[in-house]
Amino acid sequence: MSGWITVCRVEDIPQLGSRRVARERGLAVALFRTAGDRVHALLDRCPHKGGPLSQGIVFGDGVACPLHNWTIGLADGRAREPDSGCTPTFACRVEDGAVMLDADELAHHATDLAPPVAGPCR
Repeated sequence: MSGWITVCRVEDIPQLGSRRVARERGLAVALFRTAGDRVHALLDRCPHKGGPLSQGIVFGDGVACPLHNWTIGLADGRAREPDSGCTPTFACRVEDGAVMLDADELAHHATDLAPPVAGPCR
């Protein structure tokens, strides 16, 4: 598998919001749309406690994790100081309003990361 695949249209992603792209293996990819209509793709998992970044608030060039309010950079997946950590990014491009992801990366990148575990404390 190689090349770029269309996953949605820019207007399918709410401005200052997100949309999830399910994968056959691994966690979903979250697509984010900024106020300036830039689109970024990150693994839908905060590096802190695994919160779903797709449910966070997009502002400027970052997204606030809904669990503990960590800010994650949309371009590089890095937590903003004083926090530290990184979530995997995915190559993303927009052509004629179509949002595209690299098919190879979508199939293989960060598929080994475990989903967060919810439930009683251990």
